[in-house]
Amino acid sequence: MRLLIAEDGLDLAEALTVFFERNQFTVDTVNDGLSAYEYARMDHYDAIILDVMMPKMDGMEVLRRLRADGDNTPIMMLTAKAQKADRISGFDTGADDYLPKPFETDELLSRVRAILRRREQYKPSVMQFSDITLSPVSDMLRCTNGKSVRLSGREYQVMELFMHSPKTVLSADTIMERVWGWDSDAEINVVWVHISNLRKKLKALGSHVVIQANRGLGYVMEAKDD
Repeated sequence: MRLLIAEDGLDLAEALTVFFERNQFTVDTVNDGLSAYEYARMDHYDAIILDVMMPKMDGMEVLRRLRADGDNTPIMMLTAKAQKADRISGFDTGADDYLPKPFETDELLSRVRAILRRREQYKPSVMQFSDITLSPVSDMLRCTNGKSVRLSGREYQVMELFMHSPKTVLSADTIMERVWGWDSDAEINVVWVHISNLRKKLKALGSHVVIQANRGLGYVMEAKDD
């Protein structure tokens, strides 16, 4: 497994490099955001670990640019910021997981392995329901009217669950477990945030598909013309 670590703390960056190499990863390490973005653009990595506060370009901007470029590499964010709003912002931008400092290296390793497993479970076929299709190759949600929109990493994973189980009620707990995993620091309301974003994107597409709240039970994806 090839791993890119972007951390401006030289001692921590060195310690993480040694730790992951001992756990059978091939590691490239950089100490600023601009280098992280350039490395990620020039080469292929199985996962990326980004510190948020870095010189030249902060980790959130690196994440934003990579997702805008269509890069769907699993990305773990490391930061001293532990506020809920910061975590939600990171997930909404396309982070696959978010670990506040200080942290235990064993937990970081476990989380990196978890996002790698989730990525390996993705299916390369295009999924379809009613007038929309979801492509795992480009992370694009398309409507038969010709419109399309790109989804962030977490939005894709949530929509993928609905596409596999249309007209089926999925509880918030089920979505949380399958997309974020219970070992994540994310709180349950992050599910609502991502569903709200998906609703807006479906509406912008002009799709007949809607994600409805089923009070007390969860959410269900249906087509209005059914």
